Amino acid sequence: MANTATLQGALDLLVLKILSSRAPLHGYAIMTAIEEISGKALRVEEGSLYPALHRLEEAGSIRATWRTKDNGRRMRVYELTAQGRKQLASEEARWTLVTGAVQRVLKLA
Repeated sequence: MANTATLQGALDLLVLKILSSRAPLHGYAIMTAIEEISGKALRVEEGSLYPALHRLEEAGSIRATWRTKDNGRRMRVYELTAQGRKQLASEEARWTLVTGAVQRVLKLA
């Protein structure tokens, strides 16, 4: 399983992508979704995810709101903003370009 250090350059992209299809989600649900969708190949630690969520929120890419569960516990949930959708499209294009270039280098004999 790849650790967070391996994912550092892709963490914002992964969070934005998950929120584009499954929002609103709380942090633990985002971590779980990344792990499940990747077939357990990727794992994000809380110590990396929450700073990324705060960074994305400060940048205006995601919006956070507090919700109260049926049991009375509060949880912070995150959603993509219009700016976040634009960022997602840009980061997906960049990631595709970079990974394609890396694949070409790896195919060298």
